[in-house]
Amino acid sequence: MIMNNEINKEFEGIYGKYTITINDQLEVKNYRRSLLICGISFTLGIIQWLIFGGEYAWIWILPMVASLGLALKWIHIYIKLLHKTLQFLWFIGSIGIGILIIRGNSQELLANLANKPILILLIGPYFAALTGLGFKEFFCFQRPEAIGLTLLLPISLGGHLFSILNHQIVAIMLLISAMLLLILALRKFGTDASADIGDKSVFEYLKSQT
Repeated sequence: MIMNNEINKEFEGIYGKYTITINDQLEVKNYRRSLLICGISFTLGIIQWLIFGGEYAWIWILPMVASLGLALKWIHIYIKLLHKTLQFLWFIGSIGIGILIIRGNSQELLANLANKPILILLIGPYFAALTGLGFKEFFCFQRPEAIGLTLLLPISLGGHLFSILNHQIVAIMLLISAMLLLILALRKFGTDASADIGDKSVFEYLKSQT
């Protein structure tokens, strides 16, 4: 829950005082909602794939892609280059996913990814962006689910790409990653907006330096 009493409250930052505006809180709300949709889509997509097969499970990829893009729009990251890099990775990965959907049979998308590990290269940038988001959350808040997400995603997809891990292990690791993302998203609703906004004086200082 985001507390309205934070609006216009004066905070002491590293480079001076700052206040949180209604727009700041709105951005945090949008970020958290987007992250939650991403976590739900990822989790339900993997569960549907494991239980019912991948014929329709691929549909969950669409809200998953859109919601991560929105989350990366509203996330607060001090280093602008890092922020833009995550957005670029999301963009490239989204194009890769689009290519797989358009050029192939969408209902066989997940099966093709499972049977042709080389296709991971097309969607890899998307999951690199998601991994980067998880790392940012761990770096800022030291939450165990964030570091779990950050470690399991690259290990599972890299293990599949190089045929180091079998399909069952990869699927289990992806399911755990999805559930950790969902837990991360849900837990964020219990913190004040100021936690996600960060020190606005740092943003202003870095902006002045450029």
